[in-house]
Amino acid sequence: MLAHRYGWTPRFEPVDNNPYLSDFYADMKRWSFNLQVYFLSKRFKEVVEISKSDDTIIQDRTIFEDACIFAPNLHGQGMMSDRDFETYSDLFQLMMSLVRLPDLMIYIRSSIPTLVAQIQKRGREYEQTMRLDYLQGLKKRYEDWIATYSGQLIIIDGDKCKFGDQPEHFQQVTDMIDAKLYGLFPME
Repeated sequence: MLAHRYGWTPRFEPVDNNPYLSDFYADMKRWSFNLQVYFLSKRFKEVVEISKSDDTIIQDRTIFEDACIFAPNLHGQGMMSDRDFETYSDLFQLMMSLVRLPDLMIYIRSSIPTLVAQIQKRGREYEQTMRLDYLQGLKKRYEDWIATYSGQLIIIDGDKCKFGDQPEHFQQVTDMIDAKLYGLFPME
């Protein structure tokens, strides 16, 4: 919707061709490092491509989420070894030395029930077995990370703002974007 509204080029998270996702959800401890390195390499490749593009690009996932949320959550829950986490973190730090922050980060803050409803609505079979403690850990890490994020940021209440279904909510989101990116007044 934002890509259409602003004429931006969308970049969606490629999940259908991920060779690790179903294995990961079946055995997180065994496949966590492989999955996270796969995501990190794909997201870094995307960041490099975006930096070379003249287009304005909007992504639904960032390189930061994997390294600041998903990998630490797996490590913290004992599903990624210290050795693997250190290797992963070193690789991420090297990549970050070559990456700049996005012009604007949009964070959709949602409660666990809303997240579960979204997962069920999305209907990906391998996500249906996701453990609640895993999801709670991710939510806490998202909140901790976003509290320290140093770039331009908009936070949307995902429990109340139904921008996909209600045009007035979408307008509220675009008004916030316009104010952050273009000044005080929304774009016409």
